Amino acid sequence: MQKFDEMYTQLPYEFFTHGAQIRDHYKIYDEWLARQPGDMMAKRREEAEMIFRRVGITFAVYGDKDEDGAGTERLIPFDLIPRIIPAQEWASLERGLEQRVNALNRFLYDVYHDQDILKAGHIPREQIEQNAQFRPEMMGVEVPNKVYSQISGIDIVRAPNARGEGEYYVLEDNLRVPSGVSYMLEDRKMMMRLFPNLFNAHRVAPIAHYPDLLLETLRQSSPATTAEPTVVVLTPGMYNSAYFEHAFLAQQMGIELVEGQDLFVKDNFCYMRTTRGPQRVDVIYRRVDDDFLDPKVFRPTSTLGCPGLLDVYRAGHVSICNGVGTGVADDKSIYPYVPKMIEFYLGEKPILNNVPTYMCRNKDDLAYTLANLKDLVVKEVHGAGGYGMLVGPASTSAEIEDFRTALLANPSGYIAQPTLSLSSCPTFVESGIAPRHIDLRPYVLSGKTVQMVPGGLTRVALKEGSLVVNSSQGGGTKDTWILEAGLAPAASAMAAEPLQSQTQTQTQTQTQSA
Repeated sequence: MQKFDEMYTQLPYEFFTHGAQIRDHYKIYDEWLARQPGDMMAKRREEAEMIFRRVGITFAVYGDKDEDGAGTERLIPFDLIPRIIPAQEWASLERGLEQRVNALNRFLYDVYHDQDILKAGHIPREQIEQNAQFRPEMMGVEVPNKVYSQISGIDIVRAPNARGEGEYYVLEDNLRVPSGVSYMLEDRKMMMRLFPNLFNAHRVAPIAHYPDLLLETLRQSSPATTAEPTVVVLTPGMYNSAYFEHAFLAQQMGIELVEGQDLFVKDNFCYMRTTRGPQRVDVIYRRVDDDFLDPKVFRPTSTLGCPGLLDVYRAGHVSICNGVGTGVADDKSIYPYVPKMIEFYLGEKPILNNVPTYMCRNKDDLAYTLANLKDLVVKEVHGAGGYGMLVGPASTSAEIEDFRTALLANPSGYIAQPTLSLSSCPTFVESGIAPRHIDLRPYVLSGKTVQMVPGGLTRVALKEGSLVVNSSQGGGTKDTWILEAGLAPAASAMAAEPLQSQTQTQTQTQTQSA
């Protein structure tokens, strides 16, 4: 199987070869790395962990404690070696992401209105209407800007093509409540604290304005009933795995973080309880799944939402971002049809390719999947977090046979894909610097226009040979650098600047956090 590394042109790594094996956009970084003392990276990693613990940048894992007995509240592992993408590659990715998200939003509007794509026979009707994420309650509902997914997280992987060159593929569309953007922002802050001299030597595109773009997008999604919309973040509460992110984004945008019990409905409008009395809410950035939003319509036992909220939403008196029912477009069984959506709604060829996908609901695809389980990745169509999947090449015979039984019992609940040789990136691990597989989740904001910051969340599979990058299963994150077009600053400018001492960095961090 061919391999592709983001930094080195050949594998295995041969370090410090004076640029002979280094891709052009990594050469300045490689020269810097070659000059560093042997223990520098280990010290910086300890420093990063200390700062993350103090700031409280954690995520929760449901279920049993991990092997170290650390419990459910964990730091997300952070790798010190950045993933670097040159300007021309990002420009192509950006065009492809905008095209894809536009088509997905067109599809969602169509599904809940005229259903032209179903009438044309491009997608089987039963695959939509029998989908657990399809919400018939949304039929005919008008939403601001005809946009359902205001915040889209598109998972991108890179793998070698027939010529051995890296090529980007869309692995998954996340349109319901995509998470992880707080780690993207905090990773950048950490890199700038630990290695300020690196940013003097690289023209790295900024991402710190993401909260401003997010708030702008949410305001643009306000109903027409007000010119000065009140925006809130709706969280399930502090025990949710992504609670840190909910609180972080509310703080960064300067808006209220609320729970379902803080909201109520009166006269077909939504209000939040405040110390000054009720205040009308116009836009809800929800981090709560559909099923829990309104106990009068969905799950009656839910205490995480607000009774009557859907009536206010359907009346056009409050906006919910992302919209109710977006899940029908990011279901893994719908993913194979996205290229058709792009052609149908936009009249364009897809810029970003899908990974070839076998839909096990189809007899021939099921037969192929069953015959090749040891070579395929099989996923639950509603699965998330890297759970409910089989990575054939990394599985035992017993695991494959157990999965075969589950697949035969419910073939429509699964898709299968070839095992891509995901690109790797140098990663600082216990044994030193070694290749580890990565993906990328850029965040696409859709309001009156489509916007995104240059970059995204790079996730890294820290276990050797693993293709699972999810944090809940041992994955970590990297800072993602998009190099701006134009000449980079001279590497010599970096060489002259000594690294900050640990004490200096701690002092700087405390000052910034105060």
